[in-house]
Amino acid sequence: MKRRDFFKNSTLVAAGSLLAPLYGFSAGTDLAGSASGTAKNIIFLVSDGMSIGTLTLANLFAQRKFGKVTNWISLYEQQKAVRALMDTASADALVTDSAAASSAWGGGVRVNNGAINVGPDGTFHKPILQKFKDAGKAVGCVTSVPITHATPAGFCVNSDARSDQDGIALQYLDLRFDVMLGGGEEFFDGAKRKDKKDLFKAFKERGYSVLRNRKELQAQDSKETRPVLGVFYEDGLPYALDRNSSSELTAQTPSLAEMTKTAIQLMDGKKNGFVLQVEGGKVDWAAHANDAGALISDQLAFDEAVGVAVEFANRDKNTLVIITTDHGNANPGLFSAEGDVNANFDRFMSFKQTNEWVLKGITKNDSPVQVIDRIEAAQKLVFTKAQATEILSHYLKLDDTGLYNPKKLPFKLYGELQSKHTSVSFGSMNHSADFVELAMLGPGSEQLKPFIKNTDLHNLMLKATGVMK
Repeated sequence: MKRRDFFKNSTLVAAGSLLAPLYGFSAGTDLAGSASGTAKNIIFLVSDGMSIGTLTLANLFAQRKFGKVTNWISLYEQQKAVRALMDTASADALVTDSAAASSAWGGGVRVNNGAINVGPDGTFHKPILQKFKDAGKAVGCVTSVPITHATPAGFCVNSDARSDQDGIALQYLDLRFDVMLGGGEEFFDGAKRKDKKDLFKAFKERGYSVLRNRKELQAQDSKETRPVLGVFYEDGLPYALDRNSSSELTAQTPSLAEMTKTAIQLMDGKKNGFVLQVEGGKVDWAAHANDAGALISDQLAFDEAVGVAVEFANRDKNTLVIITTDHGNANPGLFSAEGDVNANFDRFMSFKQTNEWVLKGITKNDSPVQVIDRIEAAQKLVFTKAQATEILSHYLKLDDTGLYNPKKLPFKLYGELQSKHTSVSFGSMNHSADFVELAMLGPGSEQLKPFIKNTDLHNLMLKATGVMK
């Protein structure tokens, strides 16, 4: 195979489209290499906070709008992947957080929630990307949330507190990983960091190619020999639904699939191979917000990245692809209700904006009619005056809870009201203890057993690549 040209015939998402890969290649066209032997590369894909209901909703949407299943489900249908269930518990809780979950994979040991590769006894466990880099492999992370967030950090660093994203960014500077792409400008910009250190300048001085927008990512030379840092938004990247409805956001921020494609191109051809983590982090944020439209669109954006990874693996034949989630979240589902459930679900096809976009644009001074008009324009849903008045009542105090909700917006209420129109409801706004889906294809996948603990993946990856005998 000619290096760096494996994507010439593939299609990536265009602005306003969520499922371009379903028109092009199918993820299960060919078996991605032998199911035995040693893997030169690993692509580890994580849809953060993906309950089984999230996987289901995205696939239902794809079938009804495009007439095809998602790339992930295609692998199952065509029997191209080995499948398992995974226990996700942490050291101190049946319900894990993302830091402990990623540390289980990254360090091979269960740690307490909130810690990153630091055991309950204070022991530092060497993260897996450091092990692979020591073995001569190129390593990197791609995410739709800050690159310093818990899931990428769990493969990279040791930290007592996942919240210390300023400190995690400093650790990245010294580690000199090959490709790091995502959000989190506030942890690199000297004007926004607590210590006022300009890490963008520091990374450039250390020889990095630093990218700040989608155009710069697209212009990145695939033959680049310098390490690459791409930070494309202040916090997490915009939800895919909002991004695809805004020319400004589309120009500023790349899709998860585009970042995945670039990362693979930059690391492909390295003598000893590469290991890449890809995280659909905004899936988790949408679940915490009970935002079904955002959840479906970002799961589909993640699925597009799955297609990119599988297409590369099909051509390369030496790549182990791992597709999973770190834990369930909010347990969404499509439920029978009054009226036509199919028609209710199909209302998602008319969504142009997320619940977050809707709620951020409402103020306590708005009238019920203004709220009704905003919702109808964004999501083609017709709320009653009573429902709009109930939403407005929350803006008088703005004390709602929920993760990733700094403005204390009424996500829970809005999700409940919206469910009357879409028949999609949530069981919570938090993580769950559910066993989760895990799929593998390519060399090393034969090691996967039908049921594993999250920590088992650490040694599986090391053994699959021959780094650990």
